[in-house]
Amino acid sequence: MLEYNEVLPKKVILMDGQPYEVLEAHVSRKQQRKPVNQAKLRHLITGKVTEQAFHVSEKIQEADLSLKSVKYLYENRGEYWFCAANDPADRFALSETTIGPAGQFLKQNTIVDAQVFDEKIISLRVPIKMELKVTEAPPAVRGNTAQGGTKQITLETGAVINAPLFVNEGDIIRVNTELGSYVERVDKK
Repeated sequence: MLEYNEVLPKKVILMDGQPYEVLEAHVSRKQQRKPVNQAKLRHLITGKVTEQAFHVSEKIQEADLSLKSVKYLYENRGEYWFCAANDPADRFALSETTIGPAGQFLKQNTIVDAQVFDEKIISLRVPIKMELKVTEAPPAVRGNTAQGGTKQITLETGAVINAPLFVNEGDIIRVNTELGSYVERVDKK
């Protein structure tokens, strides 16, 4: 059980039997009143964001989540297929909503951690930075580059992101999967 002031960002709590991740938390006190923790919560299954106030007298239950290593196999018609990390015969599909926007950066045979709640996978923990090969990059065009020129490139997973003009086809770049943005070039072609 957590006290009202222990509800901090990145913690996962249970409210009404449902898991919520704490996005923001701020303990405030107005004049003569008791302190209150204003928290912004994201439902881990539906993704809906809500705000909740926790008072001094409240105790909040921490969610019991476990991690399971899974291997990404392929994507077909909006379904992402995985298998257990050590048993290729144990296959299962997850929907695009379960995986989230980071799913577009998954390479085949990548091992990721799946969060399990009530024996059901509710989300994936994709590595924050991944190295991917550029499959399509238009040639750099000279012009208005006062603010730094960018162009749209296509990665080996099919994801399209903005990158600097010097990135070429065949280069290997590092991508931030949380923001969906270019970080740096790892290897030139």
